Amino acid sequence: MSEPWYSDRSPMDELEEGYWQSLLNDGEIVSSPPPEDMVGPPFNEEEKEGGTSVMGSLEEDWREAERARACMEVLSLPVTGYNRGGLLVQFKGLCGFVPASHLVDWPRQLNPGERLQVLARWVGQTIDVCIIEIDRAEGRLVMSERMAREGHRGREILQSLKPGDICRGRVTNLRPFGAFVDLGGIEGLIHISELSWGRVSHPREVLRPGDEIDVYVISVDCEQRRIALSLKRLKPNPWESVAERYHVGQIVTGVITNVVSFGAFARIEDGLEGLIHISELAEGQFLHPRNVVKEGDKVRVRILNIDPENHRMGLSMRRVWQEEPKATAAPRTPAPGTQEASTQEPATAW
Repeated sequence: MSEPWYSDRSPMDELEEGYWQSLLNDGEIVSSPPPEDMVGPPFNEEEKEGGTSVMGSLEEDWREAERARACMEVLSLPVTGYNRGGLLVQFKGLCGFVPASHLVDWPRQLNPGERLQVLARWVGQTIDVCIIEIDRAEGRLVMSERMAREGHRGREILQSLKPGDICRGRVTNLRPFGAFVDLGGIEGLIHISELSWGRVSHPREVLRPGDEIDVYVISVDCEQRRIALSLKRLKPNPWESVAERYHVGQIVTGVITNVVSFGAFARIEDGLEGLIHISELAEGQFLHPRNVVKEGDKVRVRILNIDPENHRMGLSMRRVWQEEPKATAAPRTPAPGTQEASTQEPATAW
């Protein structure tokens, strides 16, 4: 199956075309044969045969292509050329395009030179493909070897799935925007925002290729053959019950997960993170939050505010010492790399 889709928006009920379009921009889906670096003769619609225009036969060829797409017919077509985006194949009098991401045995992590060398090996061979997109106005005829392999089993799974289903699958590929999961004949995508209730910088932090996992079905698009999946929705949203476990003023232990120019994020529990604003990191002045904390540090923080609806929690390190008995409180010293200064008022905005 192709490698499509998504935006960082959540909840998923806001899945819209902009989400899928963001993946087109990522370059994994090529919807038309780009002319750059083309190897092999492109079809010329103005070509003449014995002085007779072939435009009439082209009209018949387009109708035949539309019929083949409607029934997802598997076509055995010769590879006539390639470009940096994929392969060129001949369908009657039309030139079809197979994006590299739609090839079954397409290797990963290729540099541009290796990519062209691998594509060149297909020239002269015959491959089985299905037509997945037709745009006569743009002269676009896009095909997929992956979908031809899926066959009836993939179509049956696609038609049987519905939002809310929980099914078993195997992780097949990890991309910066998410993880692809084989559901037994067709692939779905877990967008990175659906991997965990907590912060995830890359899917490899949560999954590995080959992992067998249960997934929650968010949406199914039979026409586009797209299945949106979720891993985090198999567990309760920790923000929905945060007020039952935590309260303003409480001192808790957290782990620093990310340090940015305006502060640091700390994980209080799985899926629950708060922000320590730069003004709440330590007494004194320092150039950057990294002068005070780094990723992986365990810290004690006081909860300043909780906003379950927007999934936000304000935290403070410098206020931990406050309200403790002065007799037992340890003498305060500036954090490493800081200088004593007047107390700053915290900013509660993120």
